[in-house]
Amino acid sequence: MATPMPTSSGWSRPNTPPRSGRAEVHAALQRLDVPFGVVIRDGEPAVVTDGESSLFGPMPTGAYPLAAWIPAFTPDQLGDPGFQATYGVRANYVAGAMANGIASEELVIAMARGGLIGFFGAAGLSTPRIAAALDRIQAEVGDLAYGVNLIHSPNEPKQEEETVDLLLARGVTAVSASAYMRLTPAVVRYRAKGLREVDGKVVATNHVLAKVSREEVALHFLNPAPAKMLDALVAEGKLTADEARLARQIPMADDITAEADSGGHTDNRPLPVLLPLLLALRDRVAAETGVRCRVGAAGGLGSPDAVAAAFAMGADYVVTGTVNQACVEAGTSPMVKTMLADAAAHDIGMAPASDMFEGGVQVQVLKRGTLFAMRGNKLYELYRDYASLEDIPADELARIEKTVLRRSVGEVWAECERFFAERDPVQLDKAAKDPRHKMALVFRWYLGLGSRWAIAGDETRRQDAQVWCGPAIGSFNAWTRGTFLAAPEARRVVVVAANLLAGAAALTRARWLQNQGIDAGPEALRWIPRPLSGASA
Repeated sequence: MATPMPTSSGWSRPNTPPRSGRAEVHAALQRLDVPFGVVIRDGEPAVVTDGESSLFGPMPTGAYPLAAWIPAFTPDQLGDPGFQATYGVRANYVAGAMANGIASEELVIAMARGGLIGFFGAAGLSTPRIAAALDRIQAEVGDLAYGVNLIHSPNEPKQEEETVDLLLARGVTAVSASAYMRLTPAVVRYRAKGLREVDGKVVATNHVLAKVSREEVALHFLNPAPAKMLDALVAEGKLTADEARLARQIPMADDITAEADSGGHTDNRPLPVLLPLLLALRDRVAAETGVRCRVGAAGGLGSPDAVAAAFAMGADYVVTGTVNQACVEAGTSPMVKTMLADAAAHDIGMAPASDMFEGGVQVQVLKRGTLFAMRGNKLYELYRDYASLEDIPADELARIEKTVLRRSVGEVWAECERFFAERDPVQLDKAAKDPRHKMALVFRWYLGLGSRWAIAGDETRRQDAQVWCGPAIGSFNAWTRGTFLAAPEARRVVVVAANLLAGAAALTRARWLQNQGIDAGPEALRWIPRPLSGASA
């Protein structure tokens, strides 16, 4: 351990003699709730935790030179305390809403009981399935924090409206709004419903955390809802005139999440680029409106180092996704959790999104152990190059039926007809008029079922499993290698959260120590996972 520069500050009258050695410094760094000083004793740094300091003037006789001071710094001090106040949580950490119930009831309940907030992955699920999830969550969490995903569904606007109807009826007060490129009446209605004025201040009943990866989308949520949309909702009887009036005075969202290089829908934006852009945008809008939204970070947060870096860049809170899918409580199969446990940062790829297939939108998925990305991209090439299923060369179509669909196009279309007759008959009408749309629905059958095969753990479809996954899984596996968290059965969502937060706090203290000239060695910058049980452990 390097000896720091001489100092005029001193430390005197400790009840316990200073403790020399790197091991003592490492131990002190990881006692997060205990402040400590580093003094020079016999020419070497040593730890002190009691006594008196003199920062100015002559050093007292017999005092040790004070080289560094590290305050207590616990996980609840990471980020903006306003986030904890709004949602009633103990730390600024969110388990994101992975779709199709991967962010499951069990995950949301575990997070709530751990003093954190998780969002149920309602995207891709029917209204009755979401209602059943709410039955269980609300019965078990009581007044604890939880939320539900509200996803923009351009191909199924009815589903988005029905989801908002359900959330309002069931008193769900927090949503994670995702995949929005523009505002819709559904999300505006959710935000504005229940607004009231208390002592001249607008108080929201319903809180929106909006996931964005573009500045122009963030602006929609940083500003109030459009007046024309509010007026239309009043005219339709879906909002009161007072609710619309108050909605004009507050931003659409309480929180904006910078969604960087994440699993599933992503623009693959680097977090060190996206987060500062959104923070600066937030500050510019706040200077005009007088209302400051919080900005959080998501994407690539698979280790304490990454979490600490996000907070150091100014994130008010952090959101995790991929690492939660690897946890016991995630609503996916042991097959997927084993696949994730073997993945490195480079074992990911891009594939067409089933819900936005026609627009060429892609999702980030696990590539190791599955051919889903390659096969999905082949289907999109065919859709791009041909006007209908009949236009695809016969030998090419036969290969697709044999290796990808594993059944004839006619059989797939029969399943599509049964599905959309119940879910969205408009799609069938459109397909009857447009053979290219019929082709899209057939190919979306494969893309949509890919995630269900993964969730169900269908070994016969292992190579077609769609596992939404970001590069964070590689850093998570590297960090946990050789520890108890390496085993999929030991990965519990609150234990992972507690270690990421505690590790981030410890690493932040280690950097403070370095910045004061104390080099405690590389071991000081590593947090080894331990069986913590709470968010502020």
